Amino acid sequence: MSDLRESTGPAPEVLAAFEAATGFMPADEGLALYAVALDAARRTGLPVLEIGTYCGRSAILLAAAAREAGTVALTVDHHRGSEEQQPGWEYHDPSLVDPEVGRMDTLPRFRRTLHAAGLEDHVVALVGRSPQIAALWGGRLGLVFIDGGHTDEHATGDYEGWAPHLAPEGVLVVHDVFPDPADGGQAPYRVYLRALAEGFEEVSVTGSLRVLRRPVPAAG
Repeated sequence: MSDLRESTGPAPEVLAAFEAATGFMPADEGLALYAVALDAARRTGLPVLEIGTYCGRSAILLAAAAREAGTVALTVDHHRGSEEQQPGWEYHDPSLVDPEVGRMDTLPRFRRTLHAAGLEDHVVALVGRSPQIAALWGGRLGLVFIDGGHTDEHATGDYEGWAPHLAPEGVLVVHDVFPDPADGGQAPYRVYLRALAEGFEEVSVTGSLRVLRRPVPAAG
């Protein structure tokens, strides 16, 4: 685990909590997310927002970055699981099914994850569907991390709902971008291409994680 730490990376206890949490994000992508979130939060002084929280693995890193920068991490998820996490699908985890209602419910695991990491006070959990919350949101954001449902409907809704709330100097991060269909679903890739076509510029690539920024207009 010590090999994962960089000079600007999260504290060892944060990395330990990240690695212990339920989720799918690889360590190299997590470290890249932490670095860009910390930079965006420090530069803008604004909240960083994640769409698609699951059990809180990447939220740990966003919360740690927000804590370091003196702001807050926002998480958006209905906590009923995305399409590939439903019964009969590849990423289904039966331990996350609420036995009383017979549906996925990742919210309790998410809250335990944040508690174990000591980061509850640095996260505001927005529980509901992304487009509905985005339509109600009135503030600016320093970072928007799209990691929700992987259908075109959901990925496009996340982008259209939240990208307009980015501050001019904010950062858009898209996860699970696979140019080759053999590697994964194409909806995040299509959102990434759309962002490029609409003026965002690519800042960095780490695995399937793409970091983009809308250019700041030149003065004068």
